[in-house]
Amino acid sequence: MPQQKRHAATGASSLSSGPATLKANSSPVEIAHHVWQQYTSTTPQRTMLLDAFMAFLVLIGGVQFLYCVLAGNYPFNAFLSGFCAAVGQFVLTASLRMQTSSNEKESKPSSKGKNARFAGGDNEDGASVSHERAFADYVFGSLILHFFCINFIN
Repeated sequence: MPQQKRHAATGASSLSSGPATLKANSSPVEIAHHVWQQYTSTTPQRTMLLDAFMAFLVLIGGVQFLYCVLAGNYPFNAFLSGFCAAVGQFVLTASLRMQTSSNEKESKPSSKGKNARFAGGDNEDGASVSHERAFADYVFGSLILHFFCINFIN
């Protein structure tokens, strides 16, 4: 009986079957831990890989900018080309992530057939493309981006 009162007073429940919820006065560390656990438990592995690559691109862009500030920007075309390549690749990867992340809207059964959402594009969230087409567009856009960046260096 005293143990039950203690659990009720602290708000902890060891028998909860639903997702863990936060209290109204949670600390920032608890909030960050909760967000991280929800992210790792609900995000598909492919999306996490894209997120890790996007974090790497942010790191690369930050290092290039920091180097330009500290060491100077003598070959300014080289700095600008490398920084634009990192930012452009980040934007392309974010676009790929948006196109390939699975939504509940897309998983609804359709009476038009198995591949109806790819052919018509008349669903309520606009035209959608297959994962293969989105990746092909990503590769094509990356090739064009890096072609221009290499040519900009001179």
